[in-house]
Amino acid sequence: MLHRVFGLAKSMVRKSLERDRSSERYVEAVSRSLWPWRESWLLALVLLLAVLDYVSTYAALELSGKMDVYEGGLLANWALRMGGFTRLFWVDMAAVSVLLLAALAVRFLHFKFGFKGFGRTAFVVVLVPYIVITMAAIFNNIVLTFL
Repeated sequence: MLHRVFGLAKSMVRKSLERDRSSERYVEAVSRSLWPWRESWLLALVLLLAVLDYVSTYAALELSGKMDVYEGGLLANWALRMGGFTRLFWVDMAAVSVLLLAALAVRFLHFKFGFKGFGRTAFVVVLVPYIVITMAAIFNNIVLTFL
């Protein structure tokens, strides 16, 4: 009796894996439409944007000369109040590191179990929203600095 239950569970898992593998290429195609370049470039872009966000925030708050400009992000605002731009730098680096480690871990686990398409998709889906939001923040900081 127990042997039959395990056999049924095993066949259900096999069918599920077959179904997942058949849809994997479509899911990967979606990720390639979001990010058609190499994944290493995505990591480099995230790091570059983190640095640009920090520099543009410094420019907007310190170099613009405007007294009505403030940091709108909760975590960044807290870091600035607690330790200035040095604390903001370390908090930014910690936040970006956590995001990158999460993306790499999800990608690694998918790759380990043979789902490379899903791994790439998860990696892209975790990092692309950060890129979009950070680019908007950088643009906002530049506008506030120079206009």
